[in-house]
Amino acid sequence: MKVGQERPRAGIGVLIVCALLAGGIRGNVEAAELHVGAAFTSITPDEPVAVSGQFPTRIARTVENPCTATALALESREGDKVVDQAIMVSCDLVAIRGTIQDQLREKLEGKLDGFDLKKLFLNATHTHTGPVMLEGKYIIPKEGVMQPAEYVEFLLGRLSDVVVKAWESRKPGGVSWALGHAVVGHNRRAVYADGSATMYGKTNTPGFRNIEGYEDHAVEMLFFWDADRKLTAMAINVACPSQEVESRSTVNADFWHDVRVELRKRYGEELCVLGWPGAAGDQSPHLMWRKAAEERMLKLRGLTRTEEIARRIVGAVDDVFELAQGDVRTDVVMAHRVEDLQLPVQNVSEEQLAEAKAKAEQYAKKPNPSTADVRHRDWHQAVVDRYAKQDKEPFHAMELHVIRLGDVAIATNPFELFLDYGVQIKARSKAVQTFLIQLACTTGKYVPTEKAVAGGGYSAIIESNVVGPEGGQVLVERTVEGINGMWSE
Repeated sequence: MKVGQERPRAGIGVLIVCALLAGGIRGNVEAAELHVGAAFTSITPDEPVAVSGQFPTRIARTVENPCTATALALESREGDKVVDQAIMVSCDLVAIRGTIQDQLREKLEGKLDGFDLKKLFLNATHTHTGPVMLEGKYIIPKEGVMQPAEYVEFLLGRLSDVVVKAWESRKPGGVSWALGHAVVGHNRRAVYADGSATMYGKTNTPGFRNIEGYEDHAVEMLFFWDADRKLTAMAINVACPSQEVESRSTVNADFWHDVRVELRKRYGEELCVLGWPGAAGDQSPHLMWRKAAEERMLKLRGLTRTEEIARRIVGAVDDVFELAQGDVRTDVVMAHRVEDLQLPVQNVSEEQLAEAKAKAEQYAKKPNPSTADVRHRDWHQAVVDRYAKQDKEPFHAMELHVIRLGDVAIATNPFELFLDYGVQIKARSKAVQTFLIQLACTTGKYVPTEKAVAGGGYSAIIESNVVGPEGGQVLVERTVEGINGMWSE
């Protein structure tokens, strides 16, 4: 396809899939007995490891707190008949890199009696102080540091064990859902008088005009109970990635560690807590303005920033806990559908090609390049490579999970999805509450809005994305259709 030539219509491939699957998306409309199992484990190795999430190489030789994986197994039954199933695993990682989810499914073959492995998915909390998983991404010392391939082998072993434990521990139980609020995420894109936008841009300059987009301070919660109404697991969904301490050279699960510590003090040391980041590609816990006042309040409270974020989230849980405890459902409608979608890619223009090629060459010419130099070179070169194949590969494949659990919907995506797309999905969903889990199944780049693309800057430029606003809207439409189909008679 030449630049300027009409591309295939965005939804054609997707609509064909939708038409074929429309009859099956509605799922079972009868309530059935819920069975619940949960478990957690450390995924922090006992040796130095490179940590992911920044351009330079960082070697973690200390562990401030452990990165963990938490598995939740759900199954609905009518007597001995299985109605539907799901296993969800939240991991303190920057992303679910490469084929890790597929590798885990292969490793679990034959270990989960009666379970359909397609109905298992992983999500990352997006901590930038978790281990590197891809070979060749960083320049890592060969001696004294665990290599990425070694870490992946270790990780898959831990994930396999925790999934089996959660699945085998499932028993009749119940679920309740609740909504609270806490200020956790902030839109991180500053807009200036000339119309440009910058992630983490300065806001104390004369040219600053506004923060680019909306923020969502909802705390969506699922509570899981055993037959004696004892709380066994929680899933907490906030529109914010966990990257408050992202620049450190240490292992750290970020604010989710502090959340788990505080919740276990209140509700039991064995409580399993899943951290679910919602649509939050333009959000982060970093402060964009009013920083001095916030820092003063931290000092008065004697808290770190991650402890303060945890205080807010746990406060939201405490606020609704008795309400949730009084509304436990043991018989619920459950349906879980998995689809492979093809989203239109964001085409590279000739102008973008020329700019990316020049920058890649600039970094390639540097003598004794650092890891950051090599990564910047590869980042720009990836755009050049995309241009060469975009006519032949106009779509990006992704796996979509849509789950109905009582009055609640859960939907996944692999991206750093800008919040506006999440707001669209939640606003149009027929569910009483809609949980969106980004960075699920595999690695995805940013999906910016048209407004963000116009402003430019990291997260909205062509290097930052494969799927753009056109594909983002297709994802919204397909997710809404999948959710609402489960409420259709």
